[in-house]
Amino acid sequence: MRGWPDRRLLDMLKLETPIIQAPMAGSDSVALARGVSSVGALGSLACALLGADAVRDAVHALRDGMERPFNLNFFCHTMEEPGTAAREKWKSFLRPHYERLGLDIEAVGESRLRLPFDDEMCAVVEEVRPAVVSFHFGLPAAGLLERVKKVGIRILACATSVDEAKWLEDRGCDAIVVQGLEAGGHRGMFLETQVAAQVGLFALLPQVADAVSVPLIAAGGIADGRGIAAAFALGASGVQLGTVYLFCPESKVSPMYRKVLEQATDTATAVTNLFSGRPARGIVNRYLSEAGPMSDDALAFPYAGTLIAPLRAASEKAGLMDYMQMWAGQTSKLGRAMPADQLTRKLATEALDTLQALSGE
Repeated sequence: MRGWPDRRLLDMLKLETPIIQAPMAGSDSVALARGVSSVGALGSLACALLGADAVRDAVHALRDGMERPFNLNFFCHTMEEPGTAAREKWKSFLRPHYERLGLDIEAVGESRLRLPFDDEMCAVVEEVRPAVVSFHFGLPAAGLLERVKKVGIRILACATSVDEAKWLEDRGCDAIVVQGLEAGGHRGMFLETQVAAQVGLFALLPQVADAVSVPLIAAGGIADGRGIAAAFALGASGVQLGTVYLFCPESKVSPMYRKVLEQATDTATAVTNLFSGRPARGIVNRYLSEAGPMSDDALAFPYAGTLIAPLRAASEKAGLMDYMQMWAGQTSKLGRAMPADQLTRKLATEALDTLQALSGE
């Protein structure tokens, strides 16, 4: 009989399709999340750059005429303000790049930082009560997590290793996003520290499946029905896709970013800390080629981004990708430009066709 071989995630989250659109701060949108959720999958909205009122407004827009579940995503990093020596070291690292673009690094003021999930945002979540809340870089303090769970919200969180997955299960996560090294955007690392030791999805997924009992959501390098079917074969109950949704018209990527994605090859990305201070996979450009992609000089997340913002803005204004931050996974080549609802339906159909063929029915 045609159907999904593991319904645990579907039944838990009240979905029809076990596909989650990855939260992508700065690139996702309410329209994108609505499009995915409207067809029975799970749309997501990254909230790390949003204030409390913006989250309330987004939830109102997501619910306007739609009763489907959606996911709000938050970061759980620590805020350890760097000292003067560290700031000067980062300035020295970036000064030649500022000079190349005719910018004054000493004139840069403070910028909005990505903030971790805190008491204020927890109160907003308790108020608006989305069906799902997901966390990146671990989990919030136990008291905050308990408040979220107490109002009946399902908790998802990201793991990049078996140890991280077991840690999340022990602390009450309802399902775990297993993030392979192929994934675009920030690595969800919180116990792990060695980027070079991070594991690809199809090596990591079955090992996590053997170690924990909660449903798993495979993330990294999945862009079509073949990848979805393979993830189910290796122990997933669902999948999370990000890069493939950047091609949708509802995503907020710039025309230049979109063009670069369309031309990206399998070797076009690298994991770098030179934009945010944390490891993240993005398109290799002149900046990453010349300066990185990894450096001990980068300030800790999220403070590194303050001095990167002027470089990014000037580069894009000049029509150059030299300093643009373009997060992407390793399967951009498989992207298809179509509305989010159509893409989600197509992915589900492709996956079910592949699963049926593999079963011999």
